[in-house]
Amino acid sequence: MSTYTETIGKKLNNLLEKTYDAEKGYKKAAEKTENRLLKTFFTNKSQQRYDFGHQLKTEITSFGQKVDKGGSITAAAHRAWIDVKSLFASDDKEAILEEVIRGEKAAIDDYKDVLSETNLPPSTTTLLTQQMNQIQLALSKEKIMEGAL
Repeated sequence: MSTYTETIGKKLNNLLEKTYDAEKGYKKAAEKTENRLLKTFFTNKSQQRYDFGHQLKTEITSFGQKVDKGGSITAAAHRAWIDVKSLFASDDKEAILEEVIRGEKAAIDDYKDVLSETNLPPSTTTLLTQQMNQIQLALSKEKIMEGAL
């Protein structure tokens, strides 16, 4: 059985934590907004990140790597990627979407960082590329949506 290097394992676990944090952030955002369009959008994004997380988890364990249970300082800082309370206090839809766009750009950078590892197994490279491409596609839709609100 092939295994990841320690560096790749850590990067993938970090990406997994951030993916689950994004899922929670989107879920919370969906619960807080009254705007139907945003509620649907955030619910779909939360489900997407849930699916991404499970795909990553399966990939990580298939290469003999343990899945971290979280609790790192990085994860704690990332959980604040969208400060729902302050954003929804003003109900500024544009500010909310700007924060989402910022978070999505950060996620793309995280994917690029892991993909820069030259000794990733092909299945991991494929999975990460597909997920990153879905985030990039959604990012262009979010920018359009921002203009529509």
